[in-house]
Amino acid sequence: MILSGHEIERRMGKDILIEPFEPSQLNPNSYNLTLHDEMMVYEEVVLDMAKANRVRRFSIPEKGLVLSPNQLYLGRTAERTVTHNLVPQIEGRSSVGRLGLFVHVTAGFGDVGFAGYWTLEMYAVQPVRIYPNIPICQIFYHEVAGQLSEYSSKYQHNHDIQPSLLFEELDPDHKNDPQLSLDFGLQRSSST
Repeated sequence: MILSGHEIERRMGKDILIEPFEPSQLNPNSYNLTLHDEMMVYEEVVLDMAKANRVRRFSIPEKGLVLSPNQLYLGRTAERTVTHNLVPQIEGRSSVGRLGLFVHVTAGFGDVGFAGYWTLEMYAVQPVRIYPNIPICQIFYHEVAGQLSEYSSKYQHNHDIQPSLLFEELDPDHKNDPQLSLDFGLQRSSST
C-alpha cells in the first residue's frame, strides 16, 4: 500500500523525516523533492564497475544549464530524507518526463532505514535546460510486511552526490584502484 499525502504528513517526525519540509510540496500520495545546485559527471570514456571512476563537479547557474543527450549526469536532492518502517521510492515528475528527462536511470527504489540525500542519475533524450531548486522528482512510501532490517550500507548517511561505489563490493580492499589519491574535493563524501 502507498501512503497518501495526508498520511505522509501525519508520519512526519516519526517514520518519515524530510529536511527541509515544505507543506506546499505535498501531493495526494507523494512529496516533491527539489534539485540541488550541484551536479557531477564521470570523466572516464569507459566506466569500470570494478574501479573508482574519476568525476568532475560543477554548479547549475541560476540562468540554468543545458543537459546534453548521451551523457549521464549525477545530481542530488536538496532535501535529506530519513525513513523508518516504510520503503521509500522516487520517481521523476511527469512534467519533467514529458521534457525527455529521466531523473533516475534504475535506482529509484530505496530501503527501509535509508537516511541521506537521493543521488539522481539524470539522462536527457534531447537537450533540456534545468535549473537549481526546481521540483525534480517525487518521493512516495510503501508499507512493508514482515520483520524489518534497516539499511546500513555504503550510501547510508551520505552528505553529497554519490558516484557508484560498486567497486567497494567487488574489491573491498580497493587493491585494483590504480588512481592516485588526490584530494580535490571530488572524491566520495564522508558517510559520517
